[in-house]
Amino acid sequence: MQPASDVPRVGCPKRMVFGPCGGVRDDGRCELNEDPCVFLSDPLVRWPGPPVQPRTPSTLLDRATHAPVVLADLSVIPFDPASVRRVVDVLAPVADGLLVGEHANRPDFPPTMFAAEVIGAGGRVWTTLACRDRNRVVLEQELAGLAAVGVDGVLCVTGDGRGASVRPGVTQVFDLDGIRLAGLAAGMGLPVAVPESPEAPPVELRPARVAEKQRAGAQLCVLNHVSSPARVAAFVEAARGAGATLPFIAGVAVYTDEPSARVLQRFPGLRLDGAVVERVLAAPDPRVAGIAAAVAEARALLAIPGVVGVNLSGTGSSSGVDDGAQVKAEVAALLRGAL
Repeated sequence: MQPASDVPRVGCPKRMVFGPCGGVRDDGRCELNEDPCVFLSDPLVRWPGPPVQPRTPSTLLDRATHAPVVLADLSVIPFDPASVRRVVDVLAPVADGLLVGEHANRPDFPPTMFAAEVIGAGGRVWTTLACRDRNRVVLEQELAGLAAVGVDGVLCVTGDGRGASVRPGVTQVFDLDGIRLAGLAAGMGLPVAVPESPEAPPVELRPARVAEKQRAGAQLCVLNHVSSPARVAAFVEAARGAGATLPFIAGVAVYTDEPSARVLQRFPGLRLDGAVVERVLAAPDPRVAGIAAAVAEARALLAIPGVVGVNLSGTGSSSGVDDGAQVKAEVAALLRGAL
């Protein structure tokens, strides 16, 4: 039999032990079916045993102890090393770290290979590793590979569920959930970040989830987008009250046209300030307005105690990954001038 701490919750399609995930819908329904999330009515599942202590240093985490840091999403053309080199060349000079995401509808090179490409191009990489498409053995292999190529850290996530229209017939694994993956990564010595969605149900449990993720070995929490800096401040304060002492990086929505804004608004667990979105899209020059809005949001978030950096998140532009990189680089450069 599996130990009690490793037995998935009955009825959870993601086979989570330490739920809920960040994709719970506003009405409490599961991301993957029409049933209520099975974690909504029960007490939070606690991390068993002593806290896991990571051992490997991280340049981003070290810098964050001295000054605010900028982590930028790395959006590239899938399976295209030349695209990786172009985008890294634009972002690496102005960002403290580059975050490689993982998307159900946009697969790319395996994480270790992708990280090696980014490092080879001169980027400092944080790699997102998701449980959706890998069993425990493959996750262990990827963690070992990421440590070997020298990533600055790994963002451990359960992973968004694949919609019925995305690669129908392809299975979803979920051997582990994000917290168990964080414990595994920390136990292997990697610097570990974890996500949290402050405004996804059940809102009242999420601050304490951060404390449990820290007990599993997390050194950093990357927050999904929320509707206002005030909500971030309230969440960080609540997480501190629940026992979390790790630093936070807050998500900054970067968009300069309607497609790049709407894709963020549709993403599970994310919230954007709708009034700001519409003001940007109605501006005479949405590109200038979008960059200004991202800079203003970032500055407000960096003023919150406990927030040590921002994550420039989103594609930035619907005109291609190279243009999106230029948008995020301009936001980062403007922030650097103000810090």
